[in-house]
Amino acid sequence: MIIEQPAVYLRWLYPKALWRMDRRERAVYLTFDDGPIPESTPFILDTLRRYGVKAAFFMVGDNVRKYPGLYQQIVADGHLVGNHTHNHIGGFRHSIKEYMYNVEKANAYIRSRFFRPPHGWMRLDQYAWLSRKYKVVMWDVVTRDYSKWMTAEDIVNNVKRYSRPGSIITFHDSLKAIDKLKTALPQSIEWLLEQGYEFKTFSPIG
Repeated sequence: MIIEQPAVYLRWLYPKALWRMDRRERAVYLTFDDGPIPESTPFILDTLRRYGVKAAFFMVGDNVRKYPGLYQQIVADGHLVGNHTHNHIGGFRHSIKEYMYNVEKANAYIRSRFFRPPHGWMRLDQYAWLSRKYKVVMWDVVTRDYSKWMTAEDIVNNVKRYSRPGSIITFHDSLKAIDKLKTALPQSIEWLLEQGYEFKTFSPIG
């Protein structure tokens, strides 16, 4: 459960980050990490379009550089975009100078003030720097669609078990996830709709 839904003490590490939105609203926020790539992004976009859902895509800058057409399609479809570093680097393995450089390199392509750290971790000095320029977005539910030990049914069950009003739900736009998402994403959306949830994205930052 500590993976699927972060414990309170983890949320205390990054207190200004978004972990969960308004719990008084029956709404959820779908997010997709690691893309865009041609193997998975088109399916995700088609599925979201079919259900009329808007989402947030936290993208790797080098993927945007390689596949600018996919980035443009995400924006054209009305989805929110966010920064996920240029090379999907983990904060603990890099100095603040290296991390800042990689984030800013990505932002030259992504052009967003929303940021999510790869692997869900960053050092406190990195977080302090990021918070001055970006809105850091974490999550309330991780579907674990990236795990080779998880089936599509497991992913849907995680959505059913942990989603609640205001949940920020994390899926992955990646090779590791796409085979399972072909079943799990539409089933998850249909279940959330059946439960009366509205789908929202984060308000733009001026």
